[in-house]
Amino acid sequence: MEISDENLNTLAQYLQQTLNPDINVRKPAEKFLEGVEVNQNYPVLLLNLVHKDGVDMTIRIAGAIAFKNYIKRNWNVEDEQPDRIHETDRTAIKNLIITLMLTSPEAIQKQLSDAISIIGKTDFPTKWPELITQMVDKFGTGDFNVINGILRTAHSLFKKYRYEFKSNKLWTEIKFVLERLAQPLTDLLVALMNLTQQHAGDVNALKVIYNSLVLVCKVFYSLNFQDLPEFFEDNMSVWMTNFHTLLTVQVKALETGDDETGVLEQLKSQVCDNLALYAQKYDEEFQPYLPQFVTDVWNLLISTGLQPKYDLLVSNALQFLTTVAERAHYRNLFEDGNVLNSICEKVIIPNMEFRQSDEELFEDNPEEYIRRDIEGSDSDTRRRAACDLVSTLSQNFEEKIMGIFGNYIQVMLSKYAENPLQHWKSKDSAMYLVTSLVSRGATQKHGVTKTSLLVSVPQFCQEHIIPELNRPNLDELPVLKADAIKYIMMFRSVLASDLLISTIPQLIRHITAESCVVHTYAACTIEKLLVMKDATQMPLISGDYLNQYAGDLLSKLLATLEKPVSEENEYVMKALMRSFSTLQERVIPFLGAILPKLTEKLQLVAKNPSKPHFNHFLFETFSLSIRIVCKSNPTAISSFEDVLFPIFQGILQQDIQEFIPYVFQLLSLLMELTPPGAISEPYMQLLPCLLAPVLWERPANISPLVRQLCAYLTQAAPQVIAQDKLGGFLGVFQKLVASKTNDHEGFYLLQTIIQHTPTEALAPYHKQIFFLLFQRLSSSKTTKYVVGLIVFFCLYAVKFSASELVQTVDGIQAQMFGMVLEKLFLTDLQKVSGGIERKIVACGVTKLLCDCPEVYSGTYKKYWAPLLQSLINFFEGQIDESTFPDDHFIEVDDTPTWQTTSAKLSFANSSKVDPLQGISEPRQFLSQSLATLGNSQPGLLPPMVNTIDHTSLTHLQGYLAKFGFQLV
Repeated sequence: MEISDENLNTLAQYLQQTLNPDINVRKPAEKFLEGVEVNQNYPVLLLNLVHKDGVDMTIRIAGAIAFKNYIKRNWNVEDEQPDRIHETDRTAIKNLIITLMLTSPEAIQKQLSDAISIIGKTDFPTKWPELITQMVDKFGTGDFNVINGILRTAHSLFKKYRYEFKSNKLWTEIKFVLERLAQPLTDLLVALMNLTQQHAGDVNALKVIYNSLVLVCKVFYSLNFQDLPEFFEDNMSVWMTNFHTLLTVQVKALETGDDETGVLEQLKSQVCDNLALYAQKYDEEFQPYLPQFVTDVWNLLISTGLQPKYDLLVSNALQFLTTVAERAHYRNLFEDGNVLNSICEKVIIPNMEFRQSDEELFEDNPEEYIRRDIEGSDSDTRRRAACDLVSTLSQNFEEKIMGIFGNYIQVMLSKYAENPLQHWKSKDSAMYLVTSLVSRGATQKHGVTKTSLLVSVPQFCQEHIIPELNRPNLDELPVLKADAIKYIMMFRSVLASDLLISTIPQLIRHITAESCVVHTYAACTIEKLLVMKDATQMPLISGDYLNQYAGDLLSKLLATLEKPVSEENEYVMKALMRSFSTLQERVIPFLGAILPKLTEKLQLVAKNPSKPHFNHFLFETFSLSIRIVCKSNPTAISSFEDVLFPIFQGILQQDIQEFIPYVFQLLSLLMELTPPGAISEPYMQLLPCLLAPVLWERPANISPLVRQLCAYLTQAAPQVIAQDKLGGFLGVFQKLVASKTNDHEGFYLLQTIIQHTPTEALAPYHKQIFFLLFQRLSSSKTTKYVVGLIVFFCLYAVKFSASELVQTVDGIQAQMFGMVLEKLFLTDLQKVSGGIERKIVACGVTKLLCDCPEVYSGTYKKYWAPLLQSLINFFEGQIDESTFPDDHFIEVDDTPTWQTTSAKLSFANSSKVDPLQGISEPRQFLSQSLATLGNSQPGLLPPMVNTIDHTSLTHLQGYLAKFGFQLV
């Protein structure tokens, strides 16, 4: 793919088409770009286009995004996967990208900066050591477009230090960076602080300088996160003196409107973050500076208004105070009653109030409100930060704080009682305060699990929460309705069961509320109550109890999904799924009305999948429907197939990547529920497509596809053989078993093949299968692979015969089975875990010991006693959890996104099949097999058995005695 004007124009046209809202234009363009990205020079061509001044800016930005995504998909090469980027292109990218990034407009600069950090995650510093030198050299240019580009890249590149686990590799990298960057970064800070004075009258210059300072402070945070570097400890006074200046500086010229967070607010927020880090992690070294900063932050808080632009600053400032208050040796700063009163009155209460901007968010952007309020993404809000400070203070100074806030709460509730419509915000603040004061411990699964003994959660619920739920007008004071429902949700683990159960009718009633927040909270709380267990570990709300409300509940949930504001409401969908799960067969009478609407919904979301959680719960609900209906009426499968097949066909034809893994899981479920031999023709027509290599290139498809192929083998092996597709199945096995990531899927497929394929059809492939297995063992020996291999060998011995296993292995290389016994069975048997897997291994080893003349009296006789001892140790010893050097651990991405690899449907899950159902107790099987061998060859076993160690011999004698066998 040469770099020519013609190719640049073609690329620009296709990028333009990827921005088209019409899917028929957009999809082919995306497909084309996906197809040509493997060509040499493709990424260099993209960079040329992005850098070309004459090209329309939207196309250039689209090109920059396409380049970043290309790097994200392809730069890091997984084990055993082909490299999709040519080596010359890798070198060219590294040579070009820094300069291009620094000379690009800001919108493009950001994308290229992200691309550099993605490359850096793999290549820096070992394969790209010059990167840091190139970056630091640019500090001296004096061009702030360049300096900010470098700082933005540094921030993106080093941000990973904030969450990566400690390791020698990480320390080495940070040390490498610090040696080259710490001094220049400090010099840059000092230079920037001087420039703020020199350009005090130039607004534009100040904006750029303070933006640089924000980035310098962010980089400082990343470099100091893991441990306190010696350089920064030695230069602490330089940084802290400047942090003090930045916290207290006022620059009128940089002030912004009420809603727009200015650069000064961003800078002070980041300084508060940096101070909180030092207070939390390095308090001994930081101690001399701390009192000054507590004063600075306190003054900042009481002088900062309630405008939204200050939200992050106030939140971070409060978090700093919380961090300080948590430390025992700083409690003296807060102990005085006047100080606590002052904090409560001047800082906490004002920041706890429901502001106009909160009300606007509640009404105009309910999704964001919900995300902040119950999903815990409100860590940057004033309210959450104020709540955290209340919680910390109430734990350390419980009686004093309860006394102070108790008075405030009474005043707020009285004010509300006088005029609810006018003073509803007072009750909202009171509820928030109570929640913060009493919570002492919480989990995502159970809500608040531990509370203060000084406040009665149930009493407050009866007096102030239930009355709000009982108000006849659903749409009056919606914020208080949401608060009341949230209280039930939060304290569900500490409220009485009877009280929780009694709220179900009211919660169902609130599903029809006009407010999106209210009906979402109602659905969410119902879902959480339905998964709760009582003291006997039975469901708190039984299917029988829920059945009396089933019609009302299901119709209201469905009706809510029709509302424009909640068409793809994940909480409502999850509540519907959970209701199905609780009701089970009791839901069947309602499915006639529900399923057509859900099918319509599926067709609609397939056009533009934008809400991954909603889509997931929708597919879960279909899975449940199929299971529930087909359990009581197996013939209903064809009805589901008739309805779902056309939709699935559309999803596969249009290649809707987000939905394809779900489709395969539902198809597998339908196949597994179909009686063997009754598989319909459309499935067999689909089979050739499933073996197409392109489908297997996407990680999210692999597990569902393997399960789908296994369903073909269990339900329609004769048709698979008749279509001459067994070779294709083995080709898939070959690809999977070569991969460290997917070898377990390869073993799952292989085991299914040997269990369900006629012996004569598989016989020609045996030797080649074993050859591939040994080839992978010699190239990459991981714990997972070794365990899979042992389990497979044992299943093979059970399915065919132990002698055939020995002969097949020795057919590859003479005496090779001795190495298998010595290097695998005798050393790694103990690594096998999992009930079914351990049973297969126990039975396979027993077959080798008792059914294989080569082992008990032939070439491999010397291994017989050690193998028996290993098996007894396998029964009685601990599982060996040690690992091999080749094991690898997947790193966590610094920007987690919804991965379709997590699209595993719980309710479509297939249960593990036990291929040895006739054997219930492997120890009994061993005893019986030894006795049978002893009877057929008297005198053979006693001398061999007596060579095992005393402990193992005692265990073996125990087995024989327990099951009534003896050796002769």
